[in-house]
Formats: sequence, structure tokens, C-alpha cells
Amino acid sequence: MPGSKAGWSTLALFAWVSPAFPVGAYTYSHGLETAVDEGLVEGLVGLQAWLTDLIDHGAIRNDAILVAATWRAGRDKDVAAFTEANDLALALCPSRERRLEAVGQGNAFATAIRAAWPDAAFAWPEGDLAYPAAFGSACAVAEIDLQSSLEAFGLAFIQNLVSAAIRLGVVGQTDGQRVTAGLVPQVHRLAAMSAGSALDDLGGCAQRSDIMALRHETLYSRLFRS
Repeated sequence: MPGSKAGWSTLALFAWVSPAFPVGAYTYSHGLETAVDEGLVEGLVGLQAWLTDLIDHGAIRNDAILVAATWRAGRDKDVAAFTEANDLALALCPSRERRLEAVGQGNAFATAIRAAWPDAAFAWPEGDLAYPAAFGSACAVAEIDLQSSLEAFGLAFIQNLVSAAIRLGVVGQTDGQRVTAGLVPQVHRLAAMSAGSALDDLGGCAQRSDIMALRHETLYSRLFRS
């Protein structure tokens, strides 16, 4: 890849969180499909409240902490620290489909980085990679600052679920953008918090989201893999 890392790192970040990056994010709803099916998420207000809880108390918060931990491991070239965080990320998946979501995207992200952005590849160990772990470590190797990495990851997570909500008929395109714009300040605060976090800060209480992920496994008719 021509040029220094400093010259392409920001553009690389834009590429990695783009819907065109081949991680298959569009195939996952993170249990949102079941929540919509059961009438728990309706309209702009309902969607924004659901996503707010994920940022403050659910998987988005935990994933941001894991991005920060693996970013530091990538910066320090610490494979042992990376492995600890990655193993914990996999263990925290509360259902089969949540694990599929984490591993499917993580393995695909690492494959794409190795093939197209090899200067950003971390010394990932053999076995499954959780998406936040693969993402955080690659950002560090690419010399992308931690705050920007966290903000991009968090916003991409939100945008993917908003896209899922649009396809499920919860909101239209314009209201989807209103939801995204309304959550930007919270994503910024989450990034600031998780930048100074440690693995001991992991935890959450978004039980309804986890239950929806479990029920999605037996949903009769569905559009998404989780």
C-alpha cells in the first residue's frame, strides 16, 4: 500500500465502517427483528429509545469497551492481551445468533483486512475473532486514534440497526436519519467513556434485547440472521 499510514488511516476508517465493506453487517438485526415482531419497537420514538438503551446499557457499550481494550493490545503488539479480550468478547455472547453475529463479522473483517489492507493486519491468533476485537486491533495497527475508532464503530453499529429498522418498516428513510442524528451525541459520550475503560468495566442490563436475540432463533419468518 503506497504512502505512510498517517496518510491513509482516516480514509481507511471510512472504508472499514462503510456498508460496502464485506463483513455482512446488513444481514444482522441484533434481535431487533423479534422486538418489532412482538410490538416492542414502534416508530421513531420507540426505535430511538431501544437504541439508546443499547448504547447506555447493552451490547454497544460493551463492544466499545472491547474495541478500546483490543486497540491498546494492537498498539502494544500484545497478542496475549488481545486473546484475553477476544475470548471474553466471545464468552459474553448471550445466544447462538449473537455469537454468529460477532464471529461472522469479525472473521470476515480480518479476512478483508489481510487481503486488501495488509499493513493494518494484527497478528491475530488462530480461531474465531469477535468483530469489536478485530476492528479495534486493526485500527491501532493502522495508527488510527482511539477516539475516532470508537466513534466510527459506535455510529456504524447504530446505522446498521437503523437500516434494519427501515427494512422492517419501523421508520422511513427520513425518520431513520433523524434517529441517527439524535444519537450522535450519545455515541460521542460513549466513545469518551470507553476510551478510558478497562475490561472490568464490562457489564450491562439490556435483558430485553438479549431475550429478543434468544427468541429470534425460533422466529417463524424472518429477514435477518440475528
